[in-house]
Formats: sequence, C-alpha cells, structure tokens
Amino acid sequence: MTRTRVTLVVAAAALLLSACGTTEDTAPPKTSASAAGGPVTVTDSRGKEITLKSPATRVVGLEWGEVEMLVSLGVMPVGVADPKGYATWVSAAKLDPSVKDVGTRGEPSVDSIVALQPDLVVMADDRGANLVAQLEKYVPVVVAKGSDASDNLGRMRTDLTMIAKAVGKTTEAEKLLADFEAALADGKKKISEAGATGRPFAIADGWKEGSTVSIRMFGQGALVSQVGIQLGLTNAWTGKTDEVWGLGQTDVEGLTALKDPNLHFFYNASDGTDVFADGLASNAIWKSLPFVKQGNLHRMPDGLWTFGGPLSGKQYIDQLVKTYTA
Repeated sequence: MTRTRVTLVVAAAALLLSACGTTEDTAPPKTSASAAGGPVTVTDSRGKEITLKSPATRVVGLEWGEVEMLVSLGVMPVGVADPKGYATWVSAAKLDPSVKDVGTRGEPSVDSIVALQPDLVVMADDRGANLVAQLEKYVPVVVAKGSDASDNLGRMRTDLTMIAKAVGKTTEAEKLLADFEAALADGKKKISEAGATGRPFAIADGWKEGSTVSIRMFGQGALVSQVGIQLGLTNAWTGKTDEVWGLGQTDVEGLTALKDPNLHFFYNASDGTDVFADGLASNAIWKSLPFVKQGNLHRMPDGLWTFGGPLSGKQYIDQLVKTYTA
C-alpha cells in the first residue's frame, strides 16, 4: 500500500513580539496577507511563475502534506485526493465533511477537479508533468517539491511559504513556523535536561504480502528523522535510502544492524495493519532484537502523518520528547 508520499525568517515574528511602546501603540495594526485582494505571484518548485488575480480561496489539494498545510493556514480545500485516506493518516489538520473527493492521489480525476471550479490546484512534483499539463488547461497549478532528503525541513518551510503566498496567508505561515521552531527548541532543551542527547532512534513502517514482511526505514533525510535529529537525537539507520524521501527498504534480518540497547524504535500503523506487533510476533529474529526485548518498541498514535507540515511535525516532537524524557 502506498503511503507516500530556506529557512524562513522567523526573526520578523520575534521582532514584532519584542517591540513595545512606552505609552501607547500608534502604529497601524498588522493585518494578515489574507486581507489583500490584489494579484499575487508565486514561483513553484518547477521554477515557474504562477500569477493569480487575487489570493486563491477555492483550492484543490492532491497530496496530503500540502492539504495539511492548506488546512493549517485556514484554507479548507474544496476538493482533496482521497479524503478518506487523509482522515485515516492525518490528524493534525482535519477536513470538513463538505470537502469533495477528486479521486486517488496516484490518479486524481481531472473532470472532478475542474467541476469544482477551483481558483488553484496544489500538488506535489512526484505526480507527473502529464497531470500538470492536463490541469493547466483549466486552472492554475502550483507544484510543491513535496520532499527533498537533502534538506527536508528547509523544503517543508519553502513549500509552506509558497502555498501561503498563493492563498494570502503569509502571516499565518510565519506563526505556524515560529511555533514549530519554538517546539523544536523546547523539545531539544527537555531532551538535553533528561540526559538523552545523542540517544539513538529508528522510525519505520511496514507491510505484509503473504508471509513476507517488508520494512520501510526512514533514513537521515526523511522529514520525521530530521525532526528527531534537530531535537538532538541520532538516527541509527544508516542503510541506503532514496534521494527524495530519504526512505530505504529492508527485512527483519536487516534490523539486526540496530544493536544499541538504548535505541527506541517507532512505527506507524494508522490503517490498523500492525505488521510489527502481529506479523512478526512469532519471528525469532524479531524477538531477539534489543529494542524488542527491552520494550523500546513504540507504535505511534494513529493519524501522525510522516510526510506532513509543521503541525504533524509538532506531533512527532511531542512523541519523541515524551519517550526520551520518561
């Protein structure tokens, strides 16, 4: 089952918070960019400039990470690819029941999208140029990068900023990112105070076909791995991963490389299929692994999306800090 799926200037927000007057504030109130109704131009991951007559309000989202960003910015999409799946895997930013289903993430329906008369379609660049070309006959399309294992946190910030500009929500984006950075800093401090800096972690998900269990490991460049690393932890998985998502594949035998007795192993099974607790329960190699024997195996709460935006990132911060400061 497929689950897939620049540092921002936060100083501006900090400056606003620190500024104060001696008697009264005579400056005009700061308003959100969402109040502006004029033309807006963004440059997407293709390097293409997209100009809208005004910030988009009727938006269709075709990938869940970008959908989460839209909702967290205060823009409820009119259409989403596989909203039922989104509700299963993403809890950080919930969809309204009014959101229409426009097909699967792998094969969205152009007809369904166009019928909603959107101002804008937001999608990730792994969905293909052919789909973009079809959609651009009818509606402007902004293509987010979606993932970049060389700098996934920077990529997330860039994607959010671009989307926010297109929908007139730059102030909201600044706050989301400032809150995320504050959560990272606070989490890193708590982990340090607990003496857990440098402790190892591993993150995975998996699936079972017949009697074969395949395990997908989140390497150094995966988004949630980058969250853990920024908290001061060490990703113990050093196997081969791809350059976009930072993901690698192994089997149970491959997990024997995770030898550190202090390692905590995290996994996601939001669809209810728990291949680790169920599919490997009687596997001798699995049962011999140090993190299994010591009870350092953690199923994440359902609905924590590993390829999301700042709100999903904060959920992972909470889980990692909770584990390493217990």
